[in-house]
Amino acid sequence: MSLNPSTGLWPASKFGEDVIIGVIDTGIWPESPSFSDHGMIYTSKLPSKWKGTCQEGQDFNSSLCNSKLIGARYFNKGVKAANPNATLTMNSARDTIGHGTHTTSTAAGNYVEGASFFGYADGVARGMAPRARVAMYKVIWDEGRYASDVLAGMDQAVADGVDIISISMGFDGVPLYEDPVAIASFGAMEKEILVSSSAGNGEPRGIPLHNGIPWMLTVAAGNFDRTFAASLTLGNSNDKEQQRVIVGRSMFPLDAWVKNETLIYNKTLSKCDSLELLSQAPRAIIVCEDTGFLDFQMRAISSVTNLAGAVFVSNDPSPVEFEFMSCPGVLISATELATVIHYINSSDNPIAAIKFRQTVTGKEVAPSVTDYTSRGPSPNCPAVLKPDVMAPGSLVLASWIPDDYTAAVGKNTLLSSEGFNLISGTSMACPHASGVAALLRGVHPEWSHAAIRSAMMTTATELDSSMMPIKDVGQNFTVASPLAMGAGHIVPNLAMDPGLVYDAAPQDYVSLLCSMNFTRNQIMTITRSNNYDCANSSLDLNYPSFVAFYDKNVTTGAMLKHRFRRVVTNVGAAATTYKVKVAPPEGVKVAVWPQSLVFGKKNEQRDYYVEIVYPSDGQGRVLYGSIVWSEESGSHVVRSPIVVAPTSAGK
Repeated sequence: MSLNPSTGLWPASKFGEDVIIGVIDTGIWPESPSFSDHGMIYTSKLPSKWKGTCQEGQDFNSSLCNSKLIGARYFNKGVKAANPNATLTMNSARDTIGHGTHTTSTAAGNYVEGASFFGYADGVARGMAPRARVAMYKVIWDEGRYASDVLAGMDQAVADGVDIISISMGFDGVPLYEDPVAIASFGAMEKEILVSSSAGNGEPRGIPLHNGIPWMLTVAAGNFDRTFAASLTLGNSNDKEQQRVIVGRSMFPLDAWVKNETLIYNKTLSKCDSLELLSQAPRAIIVCEDTGFLDFQMRAISSVTNLAGAVFVSNDPSPVEFEFMSCPGVLISATELATVIHYINSSDNPIAAIKFRQTVTGKEVAPSVTDYTSRGPSPNCPAVLKPDVMAPGSLVLASWIPDDYTAAVGKNTLLSSEGFNLISGTSMACPHASGVAALLRGVHPEWSHAAIRSAMMTTATELDSSMMPIKDVGQNFTVASPLAMGAGHIVPNLAMDPGLVYDAAPQDYVSLLCSMNFTRNQIMTITRSNNYDCANSSLDLNYPSFVAFYDKNVTTGAMLKHRFRRVVTNVGAAATTYKVKVAPPEGVKVAVWPQSLVFGKKNEQRDYYVEIVYPSDGQGRVLYGSIVWSEESGSHVVRSPIVVAPTSAGK
């Protein structure tokens, strides 16, 4: 994320001081050190706009709130109505699942020294906006999640006076007028509250993204350059001149060192799937071939007592989302397996050692799109390109409830003594973006929700750490499409000063709804108001991205045309000029006029037009490119993705 305590967005925003993030989730563990107000010095005890409260309930009294956790409420009418004879496990804002505690601390957790997951990812934990205030709105229960509770919780967050809403969940397969997140977030948008949401974990099952809602920020999940490792030493670990060290992947939770044990590779045993055969093996570190069933192999190794450890193999060129190891094992690549086998075959007495609890940073090319993040386009509003941006989502360390099992050794489950957990999902990506949005709100309190979203999108990067296009793990490491990562990975420091923004008002979204064949009653279900009209209905929302669709069943080669109008607001220098550069999708013609935008003062607006001429592709390919407005001075680059896709994309 490149956030720096000395320069950039963090100090400019005072680390999010006095910005309020409302989290809609499973509740919170208030005793977590991430929600301590230690070191938080404010000019006032609570922001004057704050109307919330710390609602008492089961195992939760009002004294558990403080200057960091300023509010906690719970909403249970829906779950009680659906389960009239049930007694709620925890009838309060207290978290019994862990999810809400994790997302809240990711967005705005206070500084916690010595945080780790059984020794992995050790260091100082902090949220994206570590000095922001947080309020929890519990709407998910052990007994289930119900739309009415989600709607009530979000509405209350708006009424309480939050600045940002973070919601790491969504409803699949429902139209906008039946989606409680869409309905409640429209009300938040009217108050200029940005709602940041998760795209969903629908892959590789092919489930399209949820929260593809035009007035929200929709966040995809990426990997980042941190891996958890164990070192496999071939040869006597006490003789450094004669040894070879391979760093593989592992999250074995014990502080263990399997030292100078016999290393065996036996074709009879190497599938590591027979308890009968494995129980007859000598005490050794066994090499297990890649069978595609790593979990089963780990369980088998854990079930026998005669093996000291295991070396597992993955033919995946980069198993970036590996996150579990219940036996003393290490995961290596197929190339490294050849080295291990050569060592065994060439040695009279092959021995090895495995040392765990290692964290490696900066070695992997990152970011990349995860294989689980749901893909666009939005099934309930395809005219607006979704997701919007990508943020870190895999193996994120954040606070967790203390009485939950977070790891295993064999058949034995372990509690995380540090109160932190490493988990993955778009649920983890969303609060990263929520925290960045809070920082931007702190620097630019005058910005609209759309301006904040625009700043994050147009400054996002489509390049990884090797300065090559971001790759998609779920598509065999091919170049990632905006349907997977939106405009790219967020770059918080650049978002603070985007140069130009694409703004939008409530009526603009209503004009979009009016063009979607909704009835008046359906539109009013979303807006909950009759203050809007359909006089200028249009699918062409003033958004920082472009998407055009074709029917792949139309005759191949038939040329289609789509025209867009955009309005940009100068939030940079008082007088400046931008010139356009187009990177068109393959085989697509993109015209932009005018070619330059001249601004005489700050907050001045200029409009431009885009025409995309493209063929109907019988192969159903997704094509993508970009439009970039570059300031003549070189100070700002404002990039928007272009996607041309079949109407069946994402289905």
